[in-house]
Amino acid sequence: MQKAVLAIDACNIISEIDERIYGSFIEHLGRAVYGGIYQPGNPNSDVDGFRKDVMALVRELNVPVIRYPGGNFVSGYNWEDGVGPKENRPVRLDLAWFTTETNEFGMQEFQKWLEKVGSNMMMAVNLGTRGPDSARNLVEYANFPSGTFLSDLRISHGRKEPYGIKTWCLGNEMDGPWQMGAKTADEYGRIAAEAAKLMKWTDPNIELVACGSSNSHMPTYGSWESTVLSHVYDHVDYISMHEYYGNPDDDTPTFLSETETMDKFIKSVVSICDRIKEEKHSDKTMYLSFDEWNVWYHSLDHDAKLERWGRAPHRLEDVYNFEDALLVGGLLITLIKNSDRVRMACLAQLVNVIAPIMTDDDGAWPQTIYHPYQLTSRYGRGSALRVDVDCASYDSKKHMHVPYLDSVAVLSESGVELTVFVLNRNLEEDVEAEFDIKGLSLRPIVHVALEGCGLKDVNDSRNPDRVKPVEKQLREGSVVLSKASWNVLRYRVV
Repeated sequence: MQKAVLAIDACNIISEIDERIYGSFIEHLGRAVYGGIYQPGNPNSDVDGFRKDVMALVRELNVPVIRYPGGNFVSGYNWEDGVGPKENRPVRLDLAWFTTETNEFGMQEFQKWLEKVGSNMMMAVNLGTRGPDSARNLVEYANFPSGTFLSDLRISHGRKEPYGIKTWCLGNEMDGPWQMGAKTADEYGRIAAEAAKLMKWTDPNIELVACGSSNSHMPTYGSWESTVLSHVYDHVDYISMHEYYGNPDDDTPTFLSETETMDKFIKSVVSICDRIKEEKHSDKTMYLSFDEWNVWYHSLDHDAKLERWGRAPHRLEDVYNFEDALLVGGLLITLIKNSDRVRMACLAQLVNVIAPIMTDDDGAWPQTIYHPYQLTSRYGRGSALRVDVDCASYDSKKHMHVPYLDSVAVLSESGVELTVFVLNRNLEEDVEAEFDIKGLSLRPIVHVALEGCGLKDVNDSRNPDRVKPVEKQLREGSVVLSKASWNVLRYRVV
């Protein structure tokens, strides 16, 4: 058995964690909306057509913010199509995913659903086929109290009180040639700056997210961020990051080292933000919104065969396995380790589409990745503490000297509980970890672990609990971390 030491100092604080780091994402894509969160007539749905079984699983995740309505979809979306009487809403072609959109579900329905699950909306505006005028009109409709055409229109639609949407995305992946209305960095920077001005003039209390690169492999990555930030730095609060991870080569050690890829990506964008800050002689710090991240590769072959113009097809329905859950747990650790600059993040997406929750007509169940997301959202709120890990390492095909253990700690908001999250990437050996604790006196509560499964084990409708957390006794002193495991170690502060 390998040995390791985890050193935690109560004074070694990374940051206070913004709870929005545990956000998620719903796009008009595949069965995320229709057949996912909304399915009128289904025996599991309530009077509003919302799936009650899905809502129960979402409530357990305690998701603070959910990005909507896209994604690529938003770049061709007319927000007016999703408000008002359903019988008056148009059916349109969605050129993002080549489907037919009925618009029977829109902003009104999504807000009602959010209130039932206890979450808030992160609204994206269309800066692809539309622009600043449409964006400021949407802010007025959603957030202005009354007495104007658009605020009174909202009231006539049955919503007297403003939606009060705080966080807004200025388009989506505008550097991507697949995007409707794709733009150069200068083109996007100018339109985003003007949209931001009009939106904040309409509601000074909102926060805005500018588009960063669609991923770190884009040929313009880096130069895109620099150019866009030179235009929008004074007007926005965040720049976005998007990245998906996969294991098409069936190389698990390299796959589990992708936490290093995420960490380097974050630090690279931070350095660009800080350089622009210096160039502008600004006192303002730009924060990051990692508002699309997940594992995505299982469904690619299936999706390439889909025909056009269907309604709510089975698209991007990755079935996640145990090793995916290990990586998602590791990526959550990475986000917490960078929570001084990553203030928001969205696991993409929430239901059916590359999602922790899956449905069929008979029920809903948690995928393997649901569990690290749920446990981190529950116990990862408070102050992030750095964990210095002394352990053996390995070389993957992408990264050298990858430590077998990856860890971060969180002191609860009340200060009465310390939670240590640990990923063990060692596929062959358990690791015995000793603790070197300074500034805290701790009493063990419980050890919760994802462990003991085959790397390719999945959950499905017939076996929804094949992969699930197990509780174990947590003793004073060292802890044995099983090979290929993700662990939550909870302690009472005494």
